[in-house]
Amino acid sequence: MDRLASMRAFQKVIDEGGFAAAARALDMSPAVVTRLVADLEDHLGTRLLHRTTRRVSLTDAGESYLDRVRVILQELDEAHALVSSKTSELAGVLRLLAPPVLATHVLAPLVSGFRQKYPKILLDIDVDSPREPPIEDYDITLMGAQTSFDANVIARKVLSSVTVLLASPTYLKRRGTPARPEDLAQHDCLRIKPAAGRSNRWRLLHETDEARAVDIEVQPVLWANHTDTLLHAALDGAGITATTIELAAPFIQNGDLVRVLNPWITDRLTMYAALPSRKFMPRRTEVFLDYLIEQTRARVESALATCSTC
Repeated sequence: MDRLASMRAFQKVIDEGGFAAAARALDMSPAVVTRLVADLEDHLGTRLLHRTTRRVSLTDAGESYLDRVRVILQELDEAHALVSSKTSELAGVLRLLAPPVLATHVLAPLVSGFRQKYPKILLDIDVDSPREPPIEDYDITLMGAQTSFDANVIARKVLSSVTVLLASPTYLKRRGTPARPEDLAQHDCLRIKPAAGRSNRWRLLHETDEARAVDIEVQPVLWANHTDTLLHAALDGAGITATTIELAAPFIQNGDLVRVLNPWITDRLTMYAALPSRKFMPRRTEVFLDYLIEQTRARVESALATCSTC
C-alpha cells in the first residue's frame, strides 16, 4: 500500500466532499480513490468515514486522524518545496484570518504593496471574530488582546497601542468638551460591547501613570460589537467613543475627530500575529509576516509623528 497516496486520497475526499470529486481533483478514477481509502482503513484497523449514498462524513477516529494527516502532508510538501526549489521565487496561497477592524485597517492597506513585491503569492483572507480562532487552519491569524495576554499560542507581536477617547468637533460644539473623566457622565457615550455583557462603568487609565485609574458611571446611548460602527457614529457627531490611537490618527490629522481627556485612555492593547504550531514555516509566511510588522509600525509611526494632538 502506498500510505502517502492513501493519506492524500483520504484528505481529499473530505476536502472535496466525496469520492467522485476527490477523484477528479487527484486525476484518478473513483475506484482507485475508494481502494486507497479502504486500504488505509484496513491498515489502521478502524473505519475513518461514514458512507451513505448522499454524503460521506468523518467518524470520531477519522476526525482525529485527519488533523494529524493535514500536518504531516503539509510538512512533507513544504520539505519537498524547500529542497527542490532552484530559485528564490516565492509563490502559493497564504491563508489569513482577522477580525473586521484589523482586516479593514491593517490587512487591506497592505495588499497592493505586498502584491507588487511578491506577485506570485496569493492572499486568501477570511474576516471573522470567533471566540476561539482556529489558528491551526490558517498561516497567520491576526488578533488583538490586552497587554496581559498570555495564551498558549505561538505568536509574534505586531504593535502595541492605547485606546483614546474621541469626538467630532460638531458634537463638542453642541455639547461642550469634557474637562475631567467624571464629565463623561453628562455626555453621549458610544461603547464597544464587551463579551461579558454591558456595564455602565467605564474604566479610564492615565496614560503616563499606570497607578491612576478611575471608574465612571455612564449611560451609553449606543452599544455595538463593531469598532467601525462606533467610529463612524462618532464622525457623524453622535457622541464620544474610544478607539486605538493608530485608527484615530488619520481622523485627528484631518480634523474630523478630536481627542478628549488626554492623557486618559480606556485600555492598552497589543496586536499579535498567531501562527499554527507546526515545525516548518513556509517562506511565503515569513515574508508576509515581516512585511506586515514593518509596514504597520511604519504607517502608525508616520501618522503619529504628524498628529500633534495624539
